[in-house]
Amino acid sequence: MSIVIIGGNERMERIYSDTCEKYGCTAKVYTKEKGALRSKIGSPDLLIVFTNTVSHGMRECAETEARRCNAVIARSHSSSLSALTSIMEIHCRCRMEA
Repeated sequence: MSIVIIGGNERMERIYSDTCEKYGCTAKVYTKEKGALRSKIGSPDLLIVFTNTVSHGMRECAETEARRCNAVIARSHSSSLSALTSIMEIHCRCRMEA
């Protein structure tokens, strides 16, 4: 399962990726808009938006692309590890490895 995470804290990018890997998923994390986000998103299965730490323009662009490829969109006001874990528990079919 492929996941794109929009927003969050820069220092936690690696933690977000590692958490997704524990659930058997691959993740792309974009905490800041660097260039054309539209072309970088691709066609994920799940789009996670941390709404407290992302600009409105970046959120709109990501959600438009997610709707175009019929991806599930999960929003969380908090960008904590526990918020990500909760989203993964709900949406990821695979359970954590070990």
